Amino acid sequence: MVTLLLDSTRLEVVLSGTERLLSFRKGNVVIERPAISKVQLTDDAWTWLRGVPSPGTHVRGIAAMGTWRSAGGDDFAVIRRHRAGVVIDLEGHPEFQRIVITTRHGLALVQALRLDVADEAEAADVTEIAAKATRKPRQKRPASAPVPAAGV
Repeated sequence: MVTLLLDSTRLEVVLSGTERLLSFRKGNVVIERPAISKVQLTDDAWTWLRGVPSPGTHVRGIAAMGTWRSAGGDDFAVIRRHRAGVVIDLEGHPEFQRIVITTRHGLALVQALRLDVADEAEAADVTEIAAKATRKPRQKRPASAPVPAAGV
């Protein structure tokens, strides 16, 4: 499963060695934050595929990884099985118009993108960013009164 790193200027889709091999890609996919126009959660990422893999790997219902070329533009996909995912629409990105990935951290990505992470010096996993934002400070419990001993 891909790792999503986010900082104040960019989102990076970090690919494992297997994902790089199957997607025929040497490096990670880097997206500048201003290029992200829309992020959508989806129950089945397969419905968002368009075009043909070029270069990429497609085993129907099992995996789709790589660049997908179509008349509508080039997309990058990392899809495994029929799992929930996220669709990221891009404007002005030099390579892709859309990123389609399966991840269980789609909601965390949406929450992290809404936050201003300017205070983060380096990229952090989106789940960590979302977790920091949703944590509430612990409230101290009031000291309970001592319970009197029975029979005294």
